[in-house]
Amino acid sequence: MSGSVESVFRNRAFSLFYAGQAFSYVGDGLRLIAIPLLVYHLTGSALSVGLTYALELGPFALFGLVGGSLADRLDRRKLMIACDIVRCAIVASFAIAYAFGFLSLAMLYCGIVVLSIAAAIFLGGQASSIPYIIGKDRATKATSVLLAAEQFSQMIFPPVGGALFALVGPLPALAANACTYLVSQVSLAAIETLGPVAPSGLPSLRQIGADIAVGFAYLWRDGAMRAQAAVSLFINFFGLMIGAVFIPYLKRDFGASDTTVGYALGIGALGAVAGSWLAGKIPSEWPFGRVLTIAYALDGLVFLPVMFTHRLAVAIVFLSLANACFLFEVGQIVGWRMRVTPEDLVGRVFGAARLVVLIGTVPGALIGGALADRYGARAPIILAGFGYLGMALFAAALPALRRERR
Repeated sequence: MSGSVESVFRNRAFSLFYAGQAFSYVGDGLRLIAIPLLVYHLTGSALSVGLTYALELGPFALFGLVGGSLADRLDRRKLMIACDIVRCAIVASFAIAYAFGFLSLAMLYCGIVVLSIAAAIFLGGQASSIPYIIGKDRATKATSVLLAAEQFSQMIFPPVGGALFALVGPLPALAANACTYLVSQVSLAAIETLGPVAPSGLPSLRQIGADIAVGFAYLWRDGAMRAQAAVSLFINFFGLMIGAVFIPYLKRDFGASDTTVGYALGIGALGAVAGSWLAGKIPSEWPFGRVLTIAYALDGLVFLPVMFTHRLAVAIVFLSLANACFLFEVGQIVGWRMRVTPEDLVGRVFGAARLVVLIGTVPGALIGGALADRYGARAPIILAGFGYLGMALFAAALPALRRERR
């Protein structure tokens, strides 16, 4: 581990925060496979799986606006603990309902929406807390090690979750996920403060509206941030077309078992860990726009074999490489956005940017699922692959993004 990353962990507050999140990522890694597999086994429909992702990402994008406003005005530590309490209660209710035999698809969908809202508000607090406790100059490093921890958990635990699902169903994964949110609460409670310096109290609806307007105004005025958000919107649209059909694609086109799907997710996360690690190694002095446009181009190119192969091993390997590119992009974008945004506006600007970049995920997931049910799971995979390549060319053609050097 480089000295610059070591320096991140010399900060006690960040080390405690990291430890709690690393535990919660373990549970999330198990739930990552348990709920989509459960929905697919209940319905046999790619569209139903797509709807699961849409119900998770739609509220997440929308309530990120509120989360940004709350994070800039309230005690972030208390806000994030409250979010973890809600998430723990929802996942525990899933586990209890499954154990007693009354867990339904409608209950899953409603719970996923609440989980999504709590996660959006939590992430609003996290985005503002990182530069507050670690400093803007190390924000990219801190973000990268958190992303790497998340993806490492998703490398290790989906295979475990897939095997457990095949043997005993989703109950162990759901119970473990609920417990890890308890650990996150303890770690947050041990931190003295996550900011802001002077919390102003719960905002009124008018103040929330004004905060949202401030976030969008800043996003719109910054040409590079506006261009990057536009590119990410369409990349996420195509990305969720793939995400929605990932399980049906492996099962229908390659005959994969639940355990194999878990291993595929784990190998994909291995690439994501590598991408997150590499994002933290790139010096902040390197021209951001050039680095990002190269990553977009590589992302599109390495996905080409996934579109046309009929060998499961080839599909998994190149999906892993595409994940590496994607998480590299995420690490670079989040760190850059933290560097260039005034500290007192981080929550609001991140909320606005998050809505823009994620707004395409809902139609992407639904369209991908519908196409897979009608034309086969490979159809949205191919469409999304060409979409990636098109967006890479589009990004390279935007001067505001290509020439960005901050």
